Amino acid sequence: MENNNKHIKEASLLDAIVPIVILVGLLGTSVYLFGENSSFGPNQIALLLAMGIAAIIGIKNGYKWDDIEKGIVKGISRSLGAILILLAVGSLIGTWMLSGTVPTLIYYGLDLLNPSMFYAASCLICGIVALSIGSSWTTAATVGVALMGVSIGMDMSAPITAGAIISGAYFGDKISPLSETTNLAPAIAGTNLFEHIQYMLWTTVPSFILALILFTVIGFGSDIPESSSRIEEMQLLLNQEFNLGFHMLIPLFVLLAMAIRKVPAFPAVAMGAIMGGIWAALFQPEVISKLSAEGMDNIQGTVVVVWTALFDGVQFATSSETLNSLLSRGGMSSMLNTIWLIMCAMTFGAVLEKVGLLKRAVSAFLKGATTAGDMVTRTILTCIGTNIITADQYMAIVMPGRMYKEEFEKRGLNQLNLSRSLEDGGTLTSPLIPWNTCGVYMQGVLAVSPLDYIFYAFFNLINPVLSIIYAYLGIKILRIPVPKSVSTQG
Repeated sequence: MENNNKHIKEASLLDAIVPIVILVGLLGTSVYLFGENSSFGPNQIALLLAMGIAAIIGIKNGYKWDDIEKGIVKGISRSLGAILILLAVGSLIGTWMLSGTVPTLIYYGLDLLNPSMFYAASCLICGIVALSIGSSWTTAATVGVALMGVSIGMDMSAPITAGAIISGAYFGDKISPLSETTNLAPAIAGTNLFEHIQYMLWTTVPSFILALILFTVIGFGSDIPESSSRIEEMQLLLNQEFNLGFHMLIPLFVLLAMAIRKVPAFPAVAMGAIMGGIWAALFQPEVISKLSAEGMDNIQGTVVVVWTALFDGVQFATSSETLNSLLSRGGMSSMLNTIWLIMCAMTFGAVLEKVGLLKRAVSAFLKGATTAGDMVTRTILTCIGTNIITADQYMAIVMPGRMYKEEFEKRGLNQLNLSRSLEDGGTLTSPLIPWNTCGVYMQGVLAVSPLDYIFYAFFNLINPVLSIIYAYLGIKILRIPVPKSVSTQG
């Protein structure tokens, strides 16, 4: 038996609600005091304080601290596989920036800016860039800012352009193995990264195609000049700084091939990172030379720069601050804050689970939920509600994921259904809420209020709805055998 104490009281609904309410209050205070920086430490403290409250309630109900501590260790251990993948992803980003793989993707992506279809092209470009670098925020702050400038210069609609940028940025972010949220969702749900991405494509790709069609219709017939100096300037700078070409995309194709052949995520990403370092040494000697310290010979400088890219990323110092911001990232160290957040979230969830508070809260909200459509709908609504209340997209993935993980299994639903729903409801709706850290950030970099662009962020609006429709129609709903001891009526 996990717990030998025979005098444990069953948690009341009030017991279950108190830690969650306190967490919401602490997270709201965190966002108010620290703004968009709330995910870089303040939220972690909020999670640990709320965990302490949950532990006190558990002890009040008869649990011993030793048992609670064992539950915490068990909860954190579930995330260790994801933590290894995140560290490998950080290394991959660093070496692919250095090797020219990501700059090549960006360069050819900018070529897709068709002047006669500005909104659709902007959406597609941001999708390619976000897929390449795994960050909707960086995409919006760099290529997105450039596209907003082009839009203003050509007297295009700023809200529609912002909606196109956000749609593309979040599409690319959502299906990129380099994205923190794309790694976080399967980590919380307990699924494989590449299987998670493949499963998301069933709702993500149709939603993105519909968004592109809508942007094409809106922009059809717009009189847009053939030249775009800011985009051309970025392409020129990329061409000056790196040796570009389709051969620079070979590391990407190798990684995709490994994913298709179902090579486990950690070794696949790690091999992709190492290959990126080799490609950098072979094809980017000028870049490495600029980043090397004075006094180093070619071999020593190459080893040091590639090694640094693996653990601490790269820092470029070109003539363009925009380009520097876009490409200066990566390394294992860049993932440490996300790992910190995961460990704190898993600690909070583990205590709630161990002392019976999670089960009590979930049973109240899921009363009457029997079908896959019910489960997916309530998960997505919980994610949206968490985005609204806690103002943080990470929490909108972590909290519902911890709440519903066991319930999906009880109802014979594969955890891939959960990880996809967490992204459909959590990741995508975060920039649509003005007080959410993502909404605040997007308004800051694009100078357009979420209340103005919300109706044009077509991808972010369509995807959650399509996911719910799929669930009720039984389209791409993966099932597993229901445990014999559990009723399917939940």
